[in-house]
Amino acid sequence: MSENEKIILTGDRPSGKLHIGHYVGSLRQRVALQNKGEFKKIFIMIADTQALTDNFANPEKVRASVTEVALDYLGVGLDPSRVTIFIQSQVPELTELTMYYMNLVSIARVERNPTVKAEIAQKNFGEGVPCGFVCYPISQTSDITAFKATTVPTGEDQKPMIEQAREIVRKFNDIYGPVLVEPDILLESNEACLRLPGTDGHAKMSKSLNNGIYLSDSADTVREKIMSMYTDPTHLKVSDPGHIEGNTVFTYLDAFSKPEHFERYNSGFASLDEMKEQYKKGGLGDVKVKKFLNEVLQEELAPIRERRAEHEKDIPALYEMLKKGCEDARETAAQTLSEVRRAMRIDYFG
Repeated sequence: MSENEKIILTGDRPSGKLHIGHYVGSLRQRVALQNKGEFKKIFIMIADTQALTDNFANPEKVRASVTEVALDYLGVGLDPSRVTIFIQSQVPELTELTMYYMNLVSIARVERNPTVKAEIAQKNFGEGVPCGFVCYPISQTSDITAFKATTVPTGEDQKPMIEQAREIVRKFNDIYGPVLVEPDILLESNEACLRLPGTDGHAKMSKSLNNGIYLSDSADTVREKIMSMYTDPTHLKVSDPGHIEGNTVFTYLDAFSKPEHFERYNSGFASLDEMKEQYKKGGLGDVKVKKFLNEVLQEELAPIRERRAEHEKDIPALYEMLKKGCEDARETAAQTLSEVRRAMRIDYFG
């Protein structure tokens, strides 16, 4: 299959504003894929139905976050004339497909999914795990297959979800015939981007931990967060040898810095490797490294912040864009659902 016959489906849960972890992990890649123009269709979903599985008592939070995520999408440079941005709950065909796929998966298999297990532990549900949350790999499969997506750009932690989707597709096609498309995962090639840590060194950036740098943060806020970032606790004096591993500032430089930054911002080093070597030997202070990271990040985030602010001035236009995206997405999903019903022999009046 050639690239221009391939279709992308990806998206985000609207549980708050998006941060730079989302940006380097997927958003930046989506913009690059959009600009290459090599894919037949790119669908980008705001997964509000999924967000409600663990925010069911707080629908206003999800509703407000849909707006924030849409603004972040436009801020990073996603173009609604080239990609289809839509809201999951506004495509009811996805829910119907989920119901059919539930019959193809055992409860034990869903509960074995490592991503689901990790997220249940993280959210401290205890005995009160909502059924919708446990079953969201099945919902995710319906999202992917409804658009016959061949490619799912996502983070490394989603590998088990894509594998489960492939299993469901194979089982459906074995029973009913070759209707669904088996998707492939597309990962960011820069390893530092796959799981960007929080500013405090925690493995995950999150609103609850207050350790994220958000795409909508002001320049001053970004600077403050960088200057208070976790580095190497043993690097007490400039002359002390420092450690790169687990040093959040250097992880961010791995993800964001480019060769031209070293000349542009007069860092005193020809490359990131040279800067790392000096830090490891001693003689390079954390403040200097953080100031350099601030220059790099401000350059990356300034145009995003400006575009986002422009779109924020016209929220009705934003919702018109989303409405059009939902209509386009629903048309495609309805076609797939029709094929699924026919294959399952439940197209009674067709």
